[in-house]
Amino acid sequence: MNITFIGSGNVATHLALALHGCGHTIQQVWSRDLEHAELLAQRVSADAINNFQWLQKNADVYIVAVTDDALFDIALDLQVGNALVLHTSGATQMDVLRSTSTRYGVMWSPQSFVRDMALEYSQLPFCIEGCDSKTEDDIAALVGTLSHHIYHTTLQQRMYLHLAAVMVNNFTSGLYAMAQQLCIENQLPFEILHPIILSTAKRIQYADVRYTLTGPAVRNDTHTLRAHQKLLAEKPEYLEIYNKMTHLLQDIAEGWRRETT
Repeated sequence: MNITFIGSGNVATHLALALHGCGHTIQQVWSRDLEHAELLAQRVSADAINNFQWLQKNADVYIVAVTDDALFDIALDLQVGNALVLHTSGATQMDVLRSTSTRYGVMWSPQSFVRDMALEYSQLPFCIEGCDSKTEDDIAALVGTLSHHIYHTTLQQRMYLHLAAVMVNNFTSGLYAMAQQLCIENQLPFEILHPIILSTAKRIQYADVRYTLTGPAVRNDTHTLRAHQKLLAEKPEYLEIYNKMTHLLQDIAEGWRRETT
Protein backbone atom coordinates (compact mmCIF):
# COMPACT_ATOMS: atom_id res chain seq x y z
CA MET A 1 0.00 0.00 0.00
CA ASN A 2 0.99 3.64 -0.48
CA ILE A 3 0.91 5.33 2.92
CA THR A 4 1.31 8.97 3.93
CA PHE A 5 2.15 9.95 7.48
CA ILE A 6 0.83 13.09 9.08
CA GLY A 7 3.31 13.63 11.87
CA SER A 8 6.95 12.74 12.38
CA GLY A 9 7.26 12.12 16.12
CA ASN A 10 7.96 8.91 18.00
CA VAL A 11 4.76 7.06 17.05
CA ALA A 12 4.98 8.13 13.40
CA THR A 13 8.63 7.14 13.26
CA HIS A 14 8.07 3.67 14.68
CA LEU A 15 5.02 2.93 12.54
CA ALA A 16 6.54 4.33 9.36
CA LEU A 17 9.71 2.28 9.77
CA ALA A 18 7.71 -0.84 10.64
CA LEU A 19 5.32 -0.53 7.70
CA HIS A 20 8.16 0.35 5.34
CA GLY A 21 9.97 -2.76 6.56
CA CYS A 22 6.88 -4.84 5.75
CA GLY A 23 7.01 -3.72 2.12
CA HIS A 24 4.60 -0.79 2.14
CA THR A 25 5.54 2.40 0.33
CA ILE A 26 5.73 5.50 2.50
CA GLN A 27 4.77 8.20 0.04
CA GLN A 28 4.98 11.41 2.05
CA VAL A 29 5.73 12.57 5.58
CA TRP A 30 4.13 15.80 6.76
CA SER A 31 5.22 17.86 9.73
CA ARG A 32 4.88 21.53 10.60
CA ASP A 33 8.68 21.43 11.00
CA LEU A 34 10.12 20.51 7.62
CA GLU A 35 13.42 19.39 9.14
CA HIS A 36 11.59 16.89 11.33
CA ALA A 37 9.65 15.59 8.33
CA GLU A 38 12.90 15.23 6.36
CA LEU A 39 14.56 13.19 9.12
CA LEU A 40 11.86 10.54 8.95
CA ALA A 41 11.29 10.79 5.19
CA GLN A 42 14.95 10.03 4.50
CA ARG A 43 14.70 6.81 6.50
CA VAL A 44 11.71 5.50 4.56
CA SER A 45 12.46 6.93 1.10
CA ALA A 46 9.52 9.35 1.23
CA ASP A 47 8.97 12.99 0.31
CA ALA A 48 8.92 15.49 3.17
CA ILE A 49 6.37 18.30 3.25
CA ASN A 50 5.21 20.93 5.73
CA ASN A 51 2.23 22.28 3.82
CA PHE A 52 -1.05 20.48 3.10
CA GLN A 53 -1.14 22.15 -0.31
CA TRP A 54 1.66 19.77 -1.31
CA LEU A 55 -0.18 16.72 0.00
CA GLN A 56 -0.74 14.12 -2.71
CA LYS A 57 -4.28 12.79 -2.68
CA ASN A 58 -3.54 9.41 -4.25
CA ALA A 59 -2.24 7.52 -1.21
CA ASP A 60 -4.18 4.45 -0.04
CA VAL A 61 -3.82 5.28 3.63
CA TYR A 62 -3.19 8.43 5.66
CA ILE A 63 -1.99 7.81 9.20
CA VAL A 64 -2.38 10.80 11.49
CA ALA A 65 0.17 10.25 14.26
CA VAL A 66 0.21 13.52 16.19
CA THR A 67 -0.65 14.68 19.70
CA ASP A 68 -4.29 14.52 20.73
CA ASP A 69 -4.49 18.33 20.83
CA ALA A 70 -3.09 18.68 17.31
CA LEU A 71 -5.35 15.94 15.98
CA PHE A 72 -8.49 18.06 16.08
CA ASP A 73 -6.89 20.95 14.16
CA ILE A 74 -5.31 18.71 11.53
CA ALA A 75 -8.57 16.86 10.95
CA LEU A 76 -10.13 20.16 9.85
CA ASP A 77 -7.52 20.64 7.11
CA LEU A 78 -7.17 17.05 5.88
CA GLN A 79 -9.60 15.97 3.14
CA VAL A 80 -8.70 12.95 1.01
CA GLY A 81 -11.93 11.66 -0.49
CA ASN A 82 -12.35 7.94 0.14
CA ALA A 83 -8.79 7.05 1.16
CA LEU A 84 -8.41 5.29 4.50
CA VAL A 85 -7.58 7.78 7.27
CA LEU A 86 -6.46 6.54 10.68
CA HIS A 87 -5.41 8.17 13.89
CA THR A 88 -3.21 6.53 16.51
CA SER A 89 -4.67 7.96 19.72
CA GLY A 90 -5.86 5.80 22.58
CA ALA A 91 -8.11 8.46 24.08
CA THR A 92 -9.75 10.21 21.10
CA GLN A 93 -12.95 9.20 19.33
CA MET A 94 -12.56 8.15 15.72
CA ASP A 95 -15.30 10.57 14.61
CA VAL A 96 -12.78 13.39 14.86
CA LEU A 97 -11.79 12.16 11.37
CA ARG A 98 -15.33 12.18 9.98
CA SER A 99 -14.69 15.19 7.71
CA THR A 100 -11.41 13.83 6.32
CA SER A 101 -12.72 10.87 4.34
CA THR A 102 -15.61 8.46 3.87
CA ARG A 103 -13.39 5.76 5.39
CA TYR A 104 -11.76 6.44 8.73
CA GLY A 105 -10.84 4.75 11.96
CA VAL A 106 -8.24 4.02 14.60
CA MET A 107 -5.11 1.89 14.89
CA TRP A 108 -3.65 2.24 18.37
CA SER A 109 -1.18 0.17 20.32
CA PRO A 110 -1.00 0.42 24.13
CA GLN A 111 2.75 0.76 23.90
CA SER A 112 5.24 3.46 24.83
CA PHE A 113 7.05 4.38 21.62
CA VAL A 114 10.52 5.75 22.32
CA ARG A 115 12.51 7.01 19.36
CA ASP A 116 15.31 4.63 18.29
CA MET A 117 14.33 1.98 20.84
CA ALA A 118 13.79 -1.26 18.93
CA LEU A 119 10.44 -3.01 19.27
CA GLU A 120 9.27 -6.43 18.14
CA TYR A 121 6.26 -5.22 16.18
CA SER A 122 4.93 -8.70 15.51
CA GLN A 123 4.31 -9.05 19.26
CA LEU A 124 2.59 -5.70 19.75
CA PRO A 125 -1.15 -5.61 20.40
CA PHE A 126 -3.15 -3.22 18.20
CA CYS A 127 -6.64 -1.97 18.97
CA ILE A 128 -8.64 -1.04 15.91
CA GLU A 129 -11.96 0.64 15.22
CA GLY A 130 -13.58 1.54 11.91
CA CYS A 131 -16.45 3.76 10.83
CA ASP A 132 -18.13 0.66 9.32
CA SER A 133 -17.46 -3.06 9.14
CA LYS A 134 -15.78 -2.93 5.70
CA THR A 135 -13.45 -0.16 6.82
CA GLU A 136 -12.64 -2.09 9.98
CA ASP A 137 -11.75 -5.12 7.85
CA ASP A 138 -9.44 -2.92 5.78
CA ILE A 139 -7.76 -1.63 8.93
CA ALA A 140 -7.31 -5.18 10.18
CA ALA A 141 -5.72 -6.16 6.87
CA LEU A 142 -3.23 -3.29 7.11
CA VAL A 143 -2.39 -3.85 10.77
CA GLY A 144 -2.15 -7.59 10.09
CA THR A 145 0.99 -6.96 8.04
CA LEU A 146 2.61 -5.76 11.28
CA SER A 147 1.07 -7.98 13.95
CA HIS A 148 -1.54 -10.69 14.39
CA HIS A 149 -2.43 -9.41 17.88
CA ILE A 150 -5.44 -7.37 16.75
CA TYR A 151 -8.33 -6.39 19.01
CA HIS A 152 -11.59 -4.87 17.82
CA THR A 153 -12.50 -2.35 20.52
CA THR A 154 -15.13 0.30 21.10
CA LEU A 155 -14.26 3.86 22.05
CA GLN A 156 -15.13 3.20 25.69
CA GLN A 157 -13.04 0.03 25.78
CA ARG A 158 -10.11 1.84 24.18
CA MET A 159 -10.32 4.70 26.67
CA TYR A 160 -10.40 2.32 29.64
CA LEU A 161 -7.46 0.44 28.17
CA HIS A 162 -5.62 3.73 27.72
CA LEU A 163 -6.29 4.53 31.38
CA ALA A 164 -5.04 1.08 32.40
CA ALA A 165 -1.94 1.53 30.22
CA VAL A 166 -1.14 4.80 31.99
CA MET A 167 -1.37 2.99 35.31
CA VAL A 168 0.90 0.09 34.40
CA ASN A 169 3.39 2.20 32.44
CA ASN A 170 3.53 5.82 33.58
CA PHE A 171 2.48 5.30 37.19
CA THR A 172 4.92 2.45 37.73
CA SER A 173 7.67 4.51 36.08
CA GLY A 174 6.94 7.18 38.68
CA LEU A 175 7.38 4.59 41.43
CA TYR A 176 10.61 3.44 39.79
CA ALA A 177 11.82 7.05 39.84
CA MET A 178 11.01 7.32 43.55
CA ALA A 179 12.86 4.09 44.30
CA GLN A 180 15.81 5.22 42.19
CA GLN A 181 16.01 8.49 44.13
CA LEU A 182 16.04 6.62 47.44
CA CYS A 183 18.88 4.48 46.12
CA ILE A 184 20.85 7.49 44.92
CA GLU A 185 20.46 9.29 48.25
CA ASN A 186 21.79 6.23 50.06
CA GLN A 187 24.69 5.46 47.70
CA LEU A 188 23.06 2.36 46.26
CA PRO A 189 23.03 1.37 42.57
CA PHE A 190 19.46 1.17 41.27
CA GLU A 191 20.51 -1.79 39.12
CA ILE A 192 20.29 -3.97 42.25
CA LEU A 193 16.51 -3.75 41.79
CA HIS A 194 16.50 -4.63 38.09
CA PRO A 195 16.04 -8.40 38.66
CA ILE A 196 12.99 -7.98 40.93
CA ILE A 197 11.44 -5.52 38.48
CA LEU A 198 11.88 -7.97 35.61
CA SER A 199 10.76 -10.92 37.71
CA THR A 200 7.53 -9.16 38.70
CA ALA A 201 6.80 -8.15 35.11
CA LYS A 202 7.34 -11.73 33.98
CA ARG A 203 5.30 -13.27 36.78
CA ILE A 204 2.13 -11.30 36.11
CA GLN A 205 2.01 -12.62 32.53
CA TYR A 206 1.10 -16.07 33.78
CA ALA A 207 -1.23 -15.54 36.74
CA ASP A 208 -3.97 -13.31 38.07
CA VAL A 209 -2.14 -10.21 39.32
CA ARG A 210 -3.92 -10.42 42.68
CA TYR A 211 -2.46 -13.89 43.23
CA THR A 212 1.08 -12.57 42.73
CA LEU A 213 0.88 -9.87 45.40
CA THR A 214 3.58 -10.15 48.07
CA GLY A 215 5.27 -7.90 50.61
CA PRO A 216 4.67 -6.43 54.06
CA ALA A 217 1.35 -4.81 53.15
CA VAL A 218 -0.15 -8.11 51.98
CA ARG A 219 1.27 -9.95 55.01
CA ASN A 220 0.12 -7.14 57.29
CA ASP A 221 3.67 -6.98 58.66
CA THR A 222 3.14 -3.94 60.88
CA HIS A 223 6.73 -3.94 62.17
CA THR A 224 8.17 -3.56 58.67
CA LEU A 225 5.48 -1.09 57.59
CA ARG A 226 6.27 1.16 60.55
CA ALA A 227 9.99 0.92 59.83
CA HIS A 228 9.40 2.02 56.24
CA GLN A 229 7.16 4.87 57.36
CA LYS A 230 9.88 6.04 59.74
CA LEU A 231 12.42 6.07 56.91
CA LEU A 232 10.07 8.25 54.88
CA ALA A 233 9.22 10.65 57.71
CA GLU A 234 11.23 13.45 56.09
CA LYS A 235 9.69 12.82 52.68
CA PRO A 236 5.99 13.50 53.27
CA GLU A 237 5.08 13.21 49.58
CA TYR A 238 6.71 9.76 49.42
CA LEU A 239 5.12 8.75 52.72
CA GLU A 240 1.65 9.70 51.48
CA ILE A 241 2.07 7.54 48.39
CA TYR A 242 3.53 4.69 50.45
CA ASN A 243 0.55 4.73 52.83
CA LYS A 244 -2.02 4.91 50.04
CA MET A 245 -0.37 2.07 48.14
CA THR A 246 -0.19 0.02 51.34
CA HIS A 247 -3.92 0.45 51.93
CA LEU A 248 -4.67 -0.33 48.28
CA LEU A 249 -2.67 -3.56 48.39
CA GLN A 250 -4.30 -4.59 51.65
CA ASP A 251 -7.78 -3.98 50.24
CA ILE A 252 -6.99 -5.94 47.06
CA ALA A 253 -5.47 -8.83 49.02
CA GLU A 254 -8.42 -8.97 51.41
CA GLY A 255 -10.90 -8.98 48.53
CA TRP A 256 -8.95 -11.78 46.85
CA ARG A 257 -8.98 -13.85 50.06
CA ARG A 258 -12.75 -13.45 50.40
CA GLU A 259 -13.28 -14.58 46.79
CA THR A 260 -11.17 -17.69 47.18
CA THR A 261 -12.51 -18.94 50.54
